[in-house]
Amino acid sequence: MYFDKLNTIVIKIGSSLIIDEKKKIRSKWLDSFVKDIQGFKKAGKRIIIVSSGAIALGCKKLNLDKKNLKIDKSQAVASIGQIELMNLLKKNFSKKKMDISQILITLEDTEVRRRAINARRTLDNLFDIGFIPVVNENDSIATSEIKYGDNDRLASRVAQISNADCLILLSDVGGLYNKNPKVHKDAKLIKEVKKIDENVFKIANKTTGEYGSGGMLTKIEAAKICGLAGCKMVISSGLILNPLKHINLSKVCTWFLPEISKLDARKKWIASSVSPKGELMIDNGAIIALKKGKSLLAAGIKNIKGNFDKGDHIKIVDEKNFELGRGLSSFSSEEISKIKGQHSDKINKILGYKTKSEVVHKDDMVGFSK
Repeated sequence: MYFDKLNTIVIKIGSSLIIDEKKKIRSKWLDSFVKDIQGFKKAGKRIIIVSSGAIALGCKKLNLDKKNLKIDKSQAVASIGQIELMNLLKKNFSKKKMDISQILITLEDTEVRRRAINARRTLDNLFDIGFIPVVNENDSIATSEIKYGDNDRLASRVAQISNADCLILLSDVGGLYNKNPKVHKDAKLIKEVKKIDENVFKIANKTTGEYGSGGMLTKIEAAKICGLAGCKMVISSGLILNPLKHINLSKVCTWFLPEISKLDARKKWIASSVSPKGELMIDNGAIIALKKGKSLLAAGIKNIKGNFDKGDHIKIVDEKNFELGRGLSSFSSEEISKIKGQHSDKINKILGYKTKSEVVHKDDMVGFSK
């Protein structure tokens, strides 16, 4: 059984699983899902649910079309729908004598280290008293600039913060296919992915459901975050009854295996950032140095994108724009634009003050294999 040796499991359910295209609640599905969770709880699993649906249920109550909502109106609709969502979940879980709690998260709650640690403590305390945390992005206050925008990556960040063993993404498709299965009848399911490289991203399609906001691309990005955190991830269809039991009984799903990593909690947090503030393009010499465990110096930087401050998350990419790593910058983007391509002994003279020589220190960086 896939879940026998797993202790902490994060399960993401999308809007289209809770409410159908006719804006009707999928009552039978929800009942079967809760029964699956009950089985996990009896087996001693710690469960976190990341649920979409606030805006969709808000639209249902107000008889609005989600497609025509502007960001300010959607925030109000989300605040109404969040109550509808939690009432719906509470009603169903109470029938099985299970207690749930609500955690609303914004992007900064996971991107700022101190707040991420606080979120972890809250989750641990809820586990201790036997409650199932239900996590959702706080759409009622989040704007387009400071929000995840999809619950796939939010779920992966929650999995990383909680040190989960597995993330289950219940989707409207059965897994990752070599082609879009909704368009191509000969599409073949990829049952296992051991390494997420450029080829995996190329075959990821971007289809979305009517009520969903995350396509296959965001699911691959979620798998990458999970992999670096040492967490398994599976994409499986959530449109069938008892969707969690289905994963154990059926082979129609895609498993993403974690990278073998001994990263500490801080480096997992760095690697799993979903909102880097900028990007540094480096040359081949710098790539060789990073692979040897060296810090990133200004001499190896060819180009810079974005506006960021000292201490912000940044991506490190090669000349083909392939992501090699992530780190915390020791300089602002304005400073790096002045010192890129220069030897370290010239930095103080160029900037006019004494500073570090490493643009990204090796202790503040996580490299990705190519």
